[in-house]
Amino acid sequence: MKPLRNDCFALPPGVNWTPVDEALERLRSRLHPVVAVERDVPLSQLNGRILASDVHAPRAHPPSSNSAVDGYAFAGPLTEVPCALPLVDGRSAAGEPYRDRVPAGHAIRILTGAVMPAGTDTVVLEEDCEVIDGQLHLNGTLKAGANRRLAGEDIQAQDRILSAGTRLTPTQISVLASVGVESVDVYQRLRVGVLSTGDEVKPVGSPVTDWQIYDANRPMLSALVTQLGYELVDLGHALDRAEDVTAALERGAEQCDLILTSGGVSAGDEDHVSKTLKAHGEISNWRIAIKPGRPLALAMFKGTPVVGLPGNPVAAWVCALRFGAPAMALLAGAEWFEPQGYFVPANFSKNKKPGRSEMLRARVRDGQVEVFGSEGSGRVTGLAWSEGLVDLDESARQIEPGTPVRFIPYGSFGL
Repeated sequence: MKPLRNDCFALPPGVNWTPVDEALERLRSRLHPVVAVERDVPLSQLNGRILASDVHAPRAHPPSSNSAVDGYAFAGPLTEVPCALPLVDGRSAAGEPYRDRVPAGHAIRILTGAVMPAGTDTVVLEEDCEVIDGQLHLNGTLKAGANRRLAGEDIQAQDRILSAGTRLTPTQISVLASVGVESVDVYQRLRVGVLSTGDEVKPVGSPVTDWQIYDANRPMLSALVTQLGYELVDLGHALDRAEDVTAALERGAEQCDLILTSGGVSAGDEDHVSKTLKAHGEISNWRIAIKPGRPLALAMFKGTPVVGLPGNPVAAWVCALRFGAPAMALLAGAEWFEPQGYFVPANFSKNKKPGRSEMLRARVRDGQVEVFGSEGSGRVTGLAWSEGLVDLDESARQIEPGTPVRFIPYGSFGL
C-alpha cells in the first residue's frame, strides 16, 4: 500500500485552536489504507475483517420462487368464493420440490420454503381453508402472489451485495453465505502498538510508592484496539528518558502500522514523546477545542503514524474514541465513520461556556440521559459508570432537566 506522507499531519501556519469537526475532516482527508490485501479468506475467518473489494452475488436469493407459509398452492387470484379446487397427488416441500406442472384450476399441498410448482403463484394458509374428499375449500378472496416469495426478490444475481471498506459482521457474513460466496479478499488486520510513558506510571503488579500510579491507560487502550478488531502490539512502558522513548518508538515502527501513545505529548520539560518525535520524525501538536482532551500529537516516525493521546485516562479515552477510532478504521481499509447519536432529554443541569466542545460521560436511564457527577479527567470510575458520551458543541448552552442533548452510545464507535 502507498505509505503516508511524512508531512501529512502538518497544520497551516498560524493555526492555534482547531475545532473538532475541522480536526476530524483534516484527518479524514490525509489518511488512507496502509495495510496489504489478504486474498480468499474463508467465511469462518471473516468476522471483524474489512472487505478489500466489492462483492457481487453469484446467484439470486432466493434462487427460486417459494412459499412463505404451510398451505396450498394454486394459480391466483382467487375472487369467486366460496369455491373448491381439486388437489393433485403429491406435495412440494423444502428440499423436495414437486416436479410436474399443476393443472389450471387445481391446487397442491406446499410447505414453507418449498419451491412453487409450475402453474402456481399463490398460497393459502392451511388454517384459512379446509380439505374435504380430495378438494380444497376456500371461503376468502386472495390476490395473485399471496404468501409467495419471488425468486431474486432479496438479491438478484450479479447484484453488489457488499462494498469495499465494509467491516464484516455476523449478519453480513450470512448474506455472503446465502448466495454461496465461500471466500473474499480482505485487508490484513491493522497492527496497532500501544505505549505508555512517564516516571510516575507503573505497570499493574509492580511495587509503587505514594507518588506513583498504576498504568490504567495501556490496558484500556489495548482492550479498545482488540475490541475494534485490530492486532495489538504491546509496546510496554517507557520512562521519561529520550533513549527509552526512542527505543520503544523504534520497536513500534518496525512492528506496527500505527502507534498509540499516552502521556508526554505537551511541551513540558519531561514530555519526551513530543521531543523524540520532533527530533526523529515529523510532529504536529493539534490543540483541539475539546474537553476533556486538547493536546493531540499527530506524527510520523520512520514512516509509521503516531497518535499521541493525553495522559489523563478520561481524556485519553475520549480522544481515542473521537479521533483514534475513525483514523484507525481508515488506515485499516474501512470507511471513515461519524458516530451516530440521538437526542435525549437531559436529567442534569449545566451552564456550558463557549469555545470548546465538551464530551461528558453519560448513560441513559428511563428515557433520560444522566452524566457522571464529576468532569475531572482523572476520575476513571466515571468511565466504568458510563455507557456513552453526551456531545456538546462549541456554543454556549444552558442545560436544564428536559433539555434535548445529543447522546452517543459507545456502540457507535464500534464497541
